[in-house]
Amino acid sequence: MRILMVCMGNICRSPTAEVVMRHRLRQRGLETTVNVDSAGTHANQLGHAADERAIAHAARRGYDLRGMRARRVEAADFMHCDLVLAMDGDNLAALRAACDPAHLGKLRGLMAFAPAGSPASVPDPYYGGAAGFERVLDLIELGCDGLVEYLHLHRG
Repeated sequence: MRILMVCMGNICRSPTAEVVMRHRLRQRGLETTVNVDSAGTHANQLGHAADERAIAHAARRGYDLRGMRARRVEAADFMHCDLVLAMDGDNLAALRAACDPAHLGKLRGLMAFAPAGSPASVPDPYYGGAAGFERVLDLIELGCDGLVEYLHLHRG
């Protein structure tokens, strides 16, 4: 199983989701059966490290984003991944526009896996303050917990 987490620049939300998901998979013993990666829909941050604020807030919760480098979603990602999960509607729309119709069924929002009543998207914290980065972590943890449960129930 291959999962790709996607946001705009691949420096805040999607690398956070990648690392949180890997952590959750290890906790459930699924780390050898599920591969997680992340990418951005835009090319303006290629090769850049994760945002320093994202690194700091994630570290306080035990997640290590150091060493993450931004990359852009590629056509091959749609072919090779089983799930391509956007952080918000804008990025989901960008993915749909770039995706071969044969692979559209792989596209979803991460928050589709969160409990009922959860927000539909993970907002971009880039232009905000500390509270935004904490909110992103809260939402990503919710989405990843639901995703791990989904994978646990549907593996076969």
